[in-house]
Amino acid sequence: MREISTPLNLDLERYRNLGDLLWQRAEAGPDHIIFEVPSENGEVTQISTTEFKAQVVAVAKGLVASGIEPEQRVAILSPTRFEWALLDLAMQVIGAVVVPVYESSALAQVQLILDDSDAVAAIGASSEHVDRLRQAFAELGRSGAQVWGMDTESAPTLDDLRAAGAEVSDAEIERLRQLPAHESLASIVYTSGTTSRPKGVLITHGNFLGQVMAVADKYRGFANEQANTLLFLPMAHVLARGVFYICLASGVRVALIGDPKQAVAAMATLKPTFVMVVPRVLQKILIAAGDAAREKHLYWLWERAREFAHLRGMRMEAVDAGRPVAPITARQRLRYQLYERLFYRRIRATLGGRMQQILVGAAALSPDLALTFRGLGIPIIEGYGLTETTAPLTGNLLDDFVSETVGYPMPGSSVRIADDGEVLAKGPGVCRGYTSAEATAEAFVDGWFRTGDYGELDERGRLMLRGRRGDMIITAGGKNMLPTEWERAVESLDLVAHAVVVGEGKPFLGGLIVLDPEAVQKWALRERISDLPSLELPDLGGYLSVVHERLHEAVRKVVDEANSRLSRAEQIRKFELVIADLTDAGGLVTPTLKLKRKELVKRLRSVIDRIYEVLPGSSRSS
Repeated sequence: MREISTPLNLDLERYRNLGDLLWQRAEAGPDHIIFEVPSENGEVTQISTTEFKAQVVAVAKGLVASGIEPEQRVAILSPTRFEWALLDLAMQVIGAVVVPVYESSALAQVQLILDDSDAVAAIGASSEHVDRLRQAFAELGRSGAQVWGMDTESAPTLDDLRAAGAEVSDAEIERLRQLPAHESLASIVYTSGTTSRPKGVLITHGNFLGQVMAVADKYRGFANEQANTLLFLPMAHVLARGVFYICLASGVRVALIGDPKQAVAAMATLKPTFVMVVPRVLQKILIAAGDAAREKHLYWLWERAREFAHLRGMRMEAVDAGRPVAPITARQRLRYQLYERLFYRRIRATLGGRMQQILVGAAALSPDLALTFRGLGIPIIEGYGLTETTAPLTGNLLDDFVSETVGYPMPGSSVRIADDGEVLAKGPGVCRGYTSAEATAEAFVDGWFRTGDYGELDERGRLMLRGRRGDMIITAGGKNMLPTEWERAVESLDLVAHAVVVGEGKPFLGGLIVLDPEAVQKWALRERISDLPSLELPDLGGYLSVVHERLHEAVRKVVDEANSRLSRAEQIRKFELVIADLTDAGGLVTPTLKLKRKELVKRLRSVIDRIYEVLPGSSRSS
């Protein structure tokens, strides 16, 4: 199968623009709670749809009074929080174009985005954000650009913005609200730049609305007025924005959490029915469960329970697919009851006790991880998309889930596999291009968007991804290798944060394995190892090579297992262990924890050189 399409059975003209999402929701459920805003003291403020609409109108009036006109670009530099959503909707209502900026962006990155997008104004969350925006504008010769703040006395605040709009009439806001159409530009969202310079993606009202309608059509089970969720992905990421609009349209109660470290505690309080996470969050949940078991001297039993959950997930997937499975034995039932009582239900309780499914995106998900969570009683829905497809292009279904795929095209979308294996896309979510005309011309072929990912369709039309075009490695012997499968297998080990295959132009393939320092410390305590060197990084952005025979032996086991799945030419013959700064401030990961491969390889060139200094067979070869 080379191409598949999924029809959209809904009227895309139901909404004229993104402002209609709020206006129609306010008419359908004026008193319905649409936001929960947690405070530092643990209290939660609830905001109804009518109250949110009133706040949006007040801020929209302030923007108009301050001179912001339709189609002008305004940047937001802030962590995920209620005010982000408030400003976003206010700008959509008056036809302004939102330019998200990750709060971790360095001054040079902020300057690039303000310049490329031609932003005329900006809003920052803190004084530091405001200062960064002002400095970036000054470097561009635009010192007069307006900059507002959310939590700062160094700039006009949102209250000042509201006060400025007191003389703007409701009729003027309504006039402006009628102007944006499906083809109108809603946002310029910059790609994360994992493989190249960030590009400004032109996303229209119709792109966002097409995704809202598609998800509402495909996932009616979790997007409804009885549901609630936490959003702790950066709102600067298109996926978080898309999920927020879907929640707004469907009446899902939303809490926006700026610090992902607070997410689990917030889940226990707010008891979400679903959440959207990146795969690393799922790994952290299992690691925390193992740590809790270890404190009770039950880690040996937890390992068995985790393996049982994985096998249970495999069985459930087989049943869904109609494949024959052996009957469940009485012994298996007893084991499940034990593991359920000791571990599984406790994990679900940690996540609030009402979790019906977890949505996973923004990075590749290990099939083993998905199956394990399914066996724990928490179904995983993995999707696939890019900034250029306005988030999901494909997605799995609860009743038709195959762990090694990313599902079928979203309603209204089509997927084609090109002759060279590249995934091509069409659909309402596909952007109209980039701020660069040259980049736009390169990205489309015969009306299809080139995703840059390799993949194939299974016999049912589900998409299976094989890796990024830019990640292809060609050895000195001319062997081509897509590293995704090996890297994903090695990253399944709790000790490993990221695994990267290297070997471009080299005689054999090597591996850079970036360890999680917290997991390594816990491993050392568990193994009663006292001679582990300090894991403190020398400076921000630095790295630390880790040379310890027991640690290499622990990692070598998963490396060998990953190698066993590949041909001899594709196997990694030597690897090095490092610890690097994997906060977004370190410049090696995106805010959604995707690794910037080229930057890692560049920074760790001396480590890579060591891989090829001696022939395989040394103490650190695999």
